Amino acid sequence: MSATPVDPASGVVYPVGLRLLDREVVVVGGGQVAHRRVAGLLEARARVTVVSPEVTPALEALVGPGAVTWLRRRYEPGDLDGAWYAVAATDDPAVNEAVAEEAERARVFCARADDRAASSVWTPAVGRQGDLVVGVHGGGDPQRAVGVRDAVLAGLTDGSIRDRAAREVPGGRPGSVVLVGGGPGDPGLITVRGQQAVSQADVVVADHLAPQSLLASLPAEVEVIDASKLPRGRYMAQEQINALLVEHARAGRRVVRLKGGDPFVFGRGMEELEACVSAGVPVEVVPGVTSAIGVPGLAGIPVTHRGLTHEFVVVSGHVPPGHPQSLVDWEALGRLRGTVVVLMGVDTAPAIAAALVEHGRTPETPVAVVADGSTPTQRTVRTTLAGLAQTLADQDIRPPAVWVVGEVVRLSADLLQQR
Repeated sequence: MSATPVDPASGVVYPVGLRLLDREVVVVGGGQVAHRRVAGLLEARARVTVVSPEVTPALEALVGPGAVTWLRRRYEPGDLDGAWYAVAATDDPAVNEAVAEEAERARVFCARADDRAASSVWTPAVGRQGDLVVGVHGGGDPQRAVGVRDAVLAGLTDGSIRDRAAREVPGGRPGSVVLVGGGPGDPGLITVRGQQAVSQADVVVADHLAPQSLLASLPAEVEVIDASKLPRGRYMAQEQINALLVEHARAGRRVVRLKGGDPFVFGRGMEELEACVSAGVPVEVVPGVTSAIGVPGLAGIPVTHRGLTHEFVVVSGHVPPGHPQSLVDWEALGRLRGTVVVLMGVDTAPAIAAALVEHGRTPETPVAVVADGSTPTQRTVRTTLAGLAQTLADQDIRPPAVWVVGEVVRLSADLLQQR
């Protein structure tokens, strides 16, 4: 359903923000347009009633838990009794006209989806970032409004539009810490909330696996602290990282701990969360795309597949089987039929492969090694458990690399042969 363009000369819109908490709103219609309107109304915590013989599956899912009241019938006069706001979004212009006329008589503002000229209210293109709401009216052109809305949200997210008020710490209270998972490396794979947190930071404590190009775009006044932990090499002690987060937050700064992958998947994010909580520092966790799933996916390797595997296990390979500090039950993993994903396991790969074979996996079990996942130098090599050690040496595979064990590896190989 496309809205009818309206000549802006027919009237200048007066923008307001409706506070609809616990107020009755009636939506007549159950299609895609109605679904989009209901989603926004629920975000405003309105009490929504949908009047329609049928609704989309997504709308029906909202009815189940009681978020929406559904009257399973056609619109009838009187359906707007008690409403503060109404939406006419059916495919029948006559019904929409009847709803709009009832709303006019009852002095209830009504958005008519099929005819903006006949609407008493125009719905702006809306976007949200935290408590900041952006609403744009496009002078009668909805696509113009959407384009401007998206540009403003993009600017707020990447920092090119500075929300300075959001950076301030009112009343001299302590600053805060946000633990951000940056994803596997490509800056495009960080979440919107993660990028927003980085753009608003006063201090960024980053490791070498975090999206480095995001750091280059930060303003000069933002302090960037290198907290890298190189494999078998230089590293910043975790205790020092914890202390830095607390120190800067207590000084009233907005601190972002930017990691590769997800903070809680071998990222020691819980230790940092505990340190902040113990110090009384407000802390937020922003999940990231873990390389355990994201990197194989980028290489065309699913960690599960219908009819092939019903489980996958993510294992840290930073210490080999038999090491006193190892907490992995390698014997159990050897008996599994599903997928095993190994992180931080380049140097220990020969020992891990041998342990899996010893405890039940066949030497011919396929293995894929994905190095530098999500970066321009990403490459994938395929081998078997028996040939893994030699392949890593021949191909000069170095960290970071993720390797996958299981029949799912054959799926991507088969696709490559078909292309």
